[in-house]
Amino acid sequence: MAIQRTLSIIKPDAVSKNCIGKIISRFEDNGLSVVASRFHKLSTCEAESFYSVHKERSFFRDLINFMISGPVFIQVLEGENAVQINRNIMGDTDPKKAKKGTIRADFADSIDANAVHGSDSEENAKNEIAFFFSEMEIHSHKL
Repeated sequence: MAIQRTLSIIKPDAVSKNCIGKIISRFEDNGLSVVASRFHKLSTCEAESFYSVHKERSFFRDLINFMISGPVFIQVLEGENAVQINRNIMGDTDPKKAKKGTIRADFADSIDANAVHGSDSEENAKNEIAFFFSEMEIHSHKL
């Protein structure tokens, strides 16, 4: 397997519940390294731009309002098969359907307040990482 990078956002609900360290531990325990990170309070413009792929969907405005409701913790994760490993660790978008032991099963409140965001493909990961981080801000261990 090739070393990949993926974007992870710990959303306002999980940040407000003080779950950042517990969530990061899940990534690290599964072979992923945090190679860039920061707290950030998304502006409406940033949230709309980042989630523009969902612009025509009925949940778009609720998603934007949720994502700007408090600070987020944004990170770049790196490791073998990072995109898929991160998706597995996060669990199903709906925490009621997420497997026991996944982040969303353990920390999410609802399908809307679902604790974390993760890139869904290697191509999207590259675009999402570039949205938040310059290459100079990423301190790779393995690439």
